[in-house]
Amino acid sequence: MSKRAKKNEQASADGGDNGTEPAAKKGKKTKEPEAPVLYEDPPDKLTSKDGRAANMKITSWNVDGLRAWVKKKGLDWVRQEAPDVLCLQETKCAEKALPAEITSMPEYPHKYWAGSEDKEGYSGVAMLCKTEPIKVTYGIGKEEHDKEGRVITAEFPSFFLVTSYVPNAGRGLVRLDYRKTWDVDFRAYLSDLDKRKPLVLCGDLNVAHQEIDLKNPKGNRKNAGFTPEEREGFSQLLADGFTDSFRELYPEQTNAYTFWTYMMNSRSKNVGWRLDYFVLSAALVPGLLVKVHVSSEMGCSVPFQASYSAALANSPTH
Repeated sequence: MSKRAKKNEQASADGGDNGTEPAAKKGKKTKEPEAPVLYEDPPDKLTSKDGRAANMKITSWNVDGLRAWVKKKGLDWVRQEAPDVLCLQETKCAEKALPAEITSMPEYPHKYWAGSEDKEGYSGVAMLCKTEPIKVTYGIGKEEHDKEGRVITAEFPSFFLVTSYVPNAGRGLVRLDYRKTWDVDFRAYLSDLDKRKPLVLCGDLNVAHQEIDLKNPKGNRKNAGFTPEEREGFSQLLADGFTDSFRELYPEQTNAYTFWTYMMNSRSKNVGWRLDYFVLSAALVPGLLVKVHVSSEMGCSVPFQASYSAALANSPTH
């Protein structure tokens, strides 16, 4: 979720605070503002819980406009991290308008793009791979969803990789009914894949699942990304046998967010939402390593974004 999709949350990002301080009562001192509680990146893990070494790193990043992200040197960070697969969401860029800096990257000879058919500069996902997948498909097989360019699926020898930019319920929840339909159809698509091979789903899923996943749950219960319907949709996905990888490894970790509104200095105060995920089939959980990059990105060219990196140890197949 980004600037365009978050207007409905901006007024409540601080739990209803409009960014101004209330007038102090006569004779009483004003309360000092609380220091922000920041999140520190966990140390890198080189082996999984069952002792296997990682052999693949996947990075996912909602770039909120690919062309602007490239201009702001986002690719420098990518080259430093050097993931085996780079998944991007909200690219907002037709394939004909892609910047040469990314289309010509020799590190990733296999590049795949999906965009909106009806609205140029809307939605969009990408997947860049060092190794060629067995097969790549676009969408989930339903025209009403696929025309917005929200899903790319790559088949590798032992698993499927799905990257997605899940639709936002919208300002005033005008797309909440559509979002509910999407959740049902997308869950069915993932479950069908899982019957063939285990899968990794990464991307901006546009939901903060539990209260621990956003700074101010009380003030956002009726806002897109934290409605009961959206949260239940994610709960149903987990109930179908999938795992939220970050919560699997860090079940009680607070203040770990991946989106901050542009208003009220939310990024510097770490008033955010965890909207970006790696969701795994049960068969892949034992070989999981994950790191969420947040604090290290404070000085990044896109400081309001964050990036997950997951590494898969030699994973079993079904």
